[in-house]
Amino acid sequence: MTRRVKIGNIEIGGGAPLALIAGPCVIESRELCLEVAACIRDMAEGLGVPYIFKASFDKANRTSGRSFRGPGFERGLEILAEVREKAGVPVLTDIHEIWQVKDAAGTVDILQIPAFLSRQTDLLLAAAETGRAVNIKKGQFMAPWDMKNAVEKVESTGNQNLILTERGVSFGYNTLVVDMCSLPIMRGMGYPVVFDATHSVQRPGGHGTSSGGAREFVPHLVRAAVAVGVDALFLEMHPEPEKALSDAASMLKLSDLPELLAVAKKIEQAVGSYE
Repeated sequence: MTRRVKIGNIEIGGGAPLALIAGPCVIESRELCLEVAACIRDMAEGLGVPYIFKASFDKANRTSGRSFRGPGFERGLEILAEVREKAGVPVLTDIHEIWQVKDAAGTVDILQIPAFLSRQTDLLLAAAETGRAVNIKKGQFMAPWDMKNAVEKVESTGNQNLILTERGVSFGYNTLVVDMCSLPIMRGMGYPVVFDATHSVQRPGGHGTSSGGAREFVPHLVRAAVAVGVDALFLEMHPEPEKALSDAASMLKLSDLPELLAVAKKIEQAVGSYE
């Protein structure tokens, strides 16, 4: 059985209901974050889905150095704190460097290790030592069984508030593919597993100076992942994805969420618990 991880007022794993981690790719503005958080919260509540807001204060791994990265560390944390308070939901954000860890841990509920940094030992240890929940996104270059090493790094600090996320693996140039076998393999490590459906349809660097994507395949992958067995879904969402300042080609439109969540819940109910 996977460990049940408590995050704010909700729990993930260990037979708990399917949860949702969702929000815009990057903090574009305070207003956008508050709008998206409240909208998704209400949609999720209507379907009985526990909800965690996500957004990045800095996209440090953009394809081009000219791309929008976010409002920066201090302003970003201020906005995330306001979302947490006003929307009344737990909050997740990425960290990229060790100096960011302490202040981020004091603001958000989950520290996320980006996929490209999933083997960065010192960053993993620093995040784990805060006692906060840590979400490790499996690198696009890693096999699922290689995540055991990342798990052991976090466990070495005594922190077992750990979540693992699948977001696709590199398959040739500018392409990702999802191996659904990775979900039960990582769940076998004893921790909740999240499926990141929107990053899994990315085409990294596909537009030359930005990533492309194929959002039309997100619903298909969500249905497959829930049928295989996951503890939460990770979806990047925006009121107008085409105008988004990051990952515009892979984010979902907010208005598409209720139908997608409703289908996911039906599949969850049909297949039952994998514990």
